[in-house]
Amino acid sequence: MRQVRFGDPEVKPVLAGLADEYEIRYGKNNEMARTTDIEFDPPSGLFVVVMDGAVTAAGGGFRRYEPTTCEVKRMWTHPAYRRRGMAASVLSALEAAARNAGYARLILETGPRQPEAEAFYARQGYSRIDVYGRYPDARAFALDLSER
Repeated sequence: MRQVRFGDPEVKPVLAGLADEYEIRYGKNNEMARTTDIEFDPPSGLFVVVMDGAVTAAGGGFRRYEPTTCEVKRMWTHPAYRRRGMAASVLSALEAAARNAGYARLILETGPRQPEAEAFYARQGYSRIDVYGRYPDARAFALDLSER
């Protein structure tokens, strides 16, 4: 696992994979245009990838939401690498980095047509919260970083 900038070439497969999945599950949309490179720059943000040689196997990041809260965004695992614990490793790294950056809470949203993501976040100890973003049907979660 390594830290990268959001605009680095290793991130492109994450974004392309997510765009494909979002289009399959939700149809044409512009969700991938809703973040910018700078949002994931330290110290208020971070993006990490897991590499298998030249292949980006998984990745994800966080960005500042409020002074003590950051939001996990763009979590993705290459289909050939799923069910190997990579998403849990990425999320754990993001939680540790967010804590080190001074955040007390992590939040995230996933879509209603991603039940595997809902189950994953619940298994990782995240609690359901009210939807806070632009998608009223989203499933929102939070984690208190002081409890870990």
